[in-house]
Amino acid sequence: AQAQASAPEVVLWVDTFNTYFEPENAHAALAVLRAAGYRVHVALAADDGPPLCCGRTLLATGLVDQARTEARRVIDALRPYVQRGLPVIGLEPSCLLTLRDEFRVLLPGAEAEALAGCALLLEEFLVREQAAGRLSLALKPIAAKRALLHGHCHQKAFGVMPAMQQALALVPQLMVETVEAGCCGMAGAFGYQADHYALSMRMAEAGLLPAVRAAAHDTLVVANGTSCRHQIRDGARRDAVHLARVLKSALQDA
Repeated sequence: AQAQASAPEVVLWVDTFNTYFEPENAHAALAVLRAAGYRVHVALAADDGPPLCCGRTLLATGLVDQARTEARRVIDALRPYVQRGLPVIGLEPSCLLTLRDEFRVLLPGAEAEALAGCALLLEEFLVREQAAGRLSLALKPIAAKRALLHGHCHQKAFGVMPAMQQALALVPQLMVETVEAGCCGMAGAFGYQADHYALSMRMAEAGLLPAVRAAAHDTLVVANGTSCRHQIRDGARRDAVHLARVLKSALQDA
């Protein structure tokens, strides 16, 4: 249901991966935020151009000027919301955290700093709201009783994994175990390159894939990184899901 006009407002910024490849994650996040009573603005390009992109894939291939252009488009589109201090919520760790890190280098100045101060991953936002006593999200138990959680490298580097664990703990009766592993081996575009395939798989086999294979068939595998989910699917033949989809499945009216 749509929130009341007086409801607190947030901005959902959907990255390229979730726009084109897994829009169900964005739809799930929208449903969760609305169920929690927030009025959600979906960020759109101010120039009527293509969907907003953080430019990380451009940076990964050394296309810095093009990445700077994308960063400017994002800042321009989000300016009206940032000026009002609204939370800017993202789903893909590497993309949202680019707004907090690389944007400040690509376009140093007050606007990039202000955006960095508003940018939050979904799990960070929910946990922050809960800690402040503002979160009203009615959730029910789901079919799965155990979840195996794999953290994206950016979530680990920015210290966001506790928020991920706390957000999953919002689901009643769900026991969460975090995989003790490093990088899944994808490392952005690294694992997609043929020359790196063997090394990528060695990294995945160092901890992640054996843990996923050993998990019971009814254990939910959760990973917020799109590249992590791909590695799990290809290497362990298991489907991993984004946190947003887990929470949506636990909504009272789901």
